[in-house]
Amino acid sequence: EVRLVESGGGSVQPGGSLRLSCSASGFNVSNYDMSWVRQAPGKGLEWVSHIRYGDTGITDYADSVKGRFTISRDNGKNTMYLQMNRLKTEDTAVYFCRRAARWVPLNRAVSYWGQGTQVTVSS
Repeated sequence: EVRLVESGGGSVQPGGSLRLSCSASGFNVSNYDMSWVRQAPGKGLEWVSHIRYGDTGITDYADSVKGRFTISRDNGKNTMYLQMNRLKTEDTAVYFCRRAARWVPLNRAVSYWGQGTQVTVSS
């Protein structure tokens, strides 16, 4: 059974940092494209970043987070991460991990999703 479990969310002041984790089971993260997607209060789903399958692990980021967020994975732990630095109030959202690349339609009924973890950036 495929399962994705996010952790690491919380409350932080603007300028602070958090690291989100996505623990996978039922498949190897190294064999699949993986993404982080977020949903701010009252808004739709927004793709944040992805890491491609395979040894190269090519990454890509939304313009809104480029230079501040870093996606990575640990194949030995079968876990994907999102290091978030210089957080802004507009980064407040529920963050989901997903087994899909950025070009797969953002639909919770498509592909596998975690349950999400809340990130709140506030002074």
